[in-house]
Amino acid sequence: MLDLNTLAEFSRANCISICAFLVPANLIATSLTMILVFIHRQRLSQQVGQACGIASFFAVTMILHVYTWFEVGIVRPQTFILLLLAISCLLTNIVAVWLHHRLVKLVLSAEC
Repeated sequence: MLDLNTLAEFSRANCISICAFLVPANLIATSLTMILVFIHRQRLSQQVGQACGIASFFAVTMILHVYTWFEVGIVRPQTFILLLLAISCLLTNIVAVWLHHRLVKLVLSAEC
């Protein structure tokens, strides 16, 4: 069975290595989603969804990691910066997928 307390302790004990991976991963995955959306190709719809899913996974993981610090009462500027980064990446991915679907519908309606 999954022990959340042990997982939270692991997250706090390995904070530097987790953040060293998640910060660039969030930025790269979100950038990839934005690039795929701005290419404007219909055949990339599946790839946009996959890129958004991966980027959202990294963002949610970062939010949960920051929550483990809030859970023990550590409230520092770094936690808020990481939380802001994760939330902005998550919102950017959601808006990018919405924009991509809207652009695909617009292109399809213009072709008919």
